[in-house]
Amino acid sequence: MVFILSVQLSRPVCVDVPSDTEAVIGTQMRLTCISCMKREEVKARTLVNWFYISDSGDMTHIYKYENTKETDLDGPFKGRLAWNGSKDLQDLSIVILNVTLNDSGLYQCEVSREFDFRFFTPTFFIRKNITLTVKEKASEDTTAIYSEIMMYVLLVFLTFWLLVEMVYCYRKISKSDDQVPLLESPMPTPV
Repeated sequence: MVFILSVQLSRPVCVDVPSDTEAVIGTQMRLTCISCMKREEVKARTLVNWFYISDSGDMTHIYKYENTKETDLDGPFKGRLAWNGSKDLQDLSIVILNVTLNDSGLYQCEVSREFDFRFFTPTFFIRKNITLTVKEKASEDTTAIYSEIMMYVLLVFLTFWLLVEMVYCYRKISKSDDQVPLLESPMPTPV
């Protein structure tokens, strides 16, 4: 009988996660833009453009990434943007350094890919919007507060339960010792 064992090498997985939407003045903020390529083995030319859209609707081109060439464009973000994407160009994120109150607004990530199949070059385009709110100080995370309270309640409950179990076991052992009489058996006589 022959068994054939097939082993497949693990392949990287691309997961599209939403960007954070709140930043604090003076910190850095990562604007997440993920565009998963379905076929990693196919070469593709990738162009990424980032835009800032003001409340009045004015669109400003703030950052460009084209085939490993990063361009921090002139404007209100000049010198405060940095590429934070991955080498395989699945993650096409940027970071805003030293966030200001004026950075609140709508950001747009546009990804254009041109795939290279010898005689055919299909293109793929995706646009993602991120609404960023900048605050003077970080918001209270109520989830963390509730989690901490629940942890202490659970700790007190488990400690009390352990104490009750210890008393119960002690009583049970004590009763069993009381019920077993000591049997004195005569010593056998040597023959």
